[in-house]
Amino acid sequence: MSKIEQFNILDLFCGAGGFSFGMHRNNHFKTVIALDFNEEAANTFKQNMPDTDVITGDITDENIKKMIVEKSKKLGVNMIIGGPPCQGFSMKGKKLGLEDERNYLFREYLKIVEEINPEVFVIENVKSLLSTAGGFFREQILEYINKLGYTVNYGILNAKNFGVPQSRERAIFICSKSRSITLPKGTDTVVTVREAISDLAYLNSAEGIFESKYEKASESDYQRMMRNSSGKLYNHQATAHSKIALEKLAMIPAEKGKEYLPDDMKGKQKFNTTWGRLVWNGVSPTIDTRFDAPSNGTNSHPELNRAITPREAARIQSFSDDFIFYGGKRSIGRQIGNAVPPLLAKGIADKIWEMYEDGKDDI
Repeated sequence: MSKIEQFNILDLFCGAGGFSFGMHRNNHFKTVIALDFNEEAANTFKQNMPDTDVITGDITDENIKKMIVEKSKKLGVNMIIGGPPCQGFSMKGKKLGLEDERNYLFREYLKIVEEINPEVFVIENVKSLLSTAGGFFREQILEYINKLGYTVNYGILNAKNFGVPQSRERAIFICSKSRSITLPKGTDTVVTVREAISDLAYLNSAEGIFESKYEKASESDYQRMMRNSSGKLYNHQATAHSKIALEKLAMIPAEKGKEYLPDDMKGKQKFNTTWGRLVWNGVSPTIDTRFDAPSNGTNSHPELNRAITPREAARIQSFSDDFIFYGGKRSIGRQIGNAVPPLLAKGIADKIWEMYEDGKDDI
């Protein structure tokens, strides 16, 4: 096989498309097919990456699986990416391992790899996957990958080391048929919450519309990068908080948390991180799917009395402003919170390409 000029990607469990969107920042990578079960997430993917054949369906459906495999072979897919859900990876699930029914989606991912036989595939998952049950599941996965004939390197990457203003650790497996692709190292230079969202600090609770103009000039290189391809601002809409929520937020000073609330207003949540404000000169903790609720964690604005907006959360995930999210409020929250940060994905793509661009040892 001759030198690879481009990686044609199949993105499984693609969600809104953070993994692919980040890979596309390296022009040697193009997602040609994507699959997700969620219709609204798949629509967001399609609206932002219209050249991709986005399929909405269940990976366990034999007809869907057949279609995916046939289209992948026709379009020359030579790379697969995805983060299969893994509810069964626990001490309780150890008895059955990868045969546990709760891990069927992980098995389906590996079976599709087996059928398509791409040059490279990448698995992204929760970091606990590597250590749960004393590493039992990690070893099962490595055994399966080796059986398929791939060389694998794996470990934990933190998004903050790849220009993402967020501490988000994920387990990454990079698997190749002809190379040993080590994980990218990233950098110690971090992007702060201030650098990410200070230009958006003007909405109060319940304010904002789906499409608006920028109210303030950009204030950092990161903001200029995020705005670069977008003439308008999308998804910058603040949650309409309840009266009691606004009263609580008003008691919490800038960059502080629930320790400033009276005991009778702290709520039932046991975690100290609830009702926390982001810190301007630090990175955000991991953005999850309910960043719109102050009671959910440390996801309130550093100084304004509201949770961060979808656009602010998207910035913290490293989605540029021209990436627009579609669907209901809850759906958009899940799309953003579940996504692979695009700049982390770009770091992975850049490392893979570095190992292939010289063309040595033709494959």
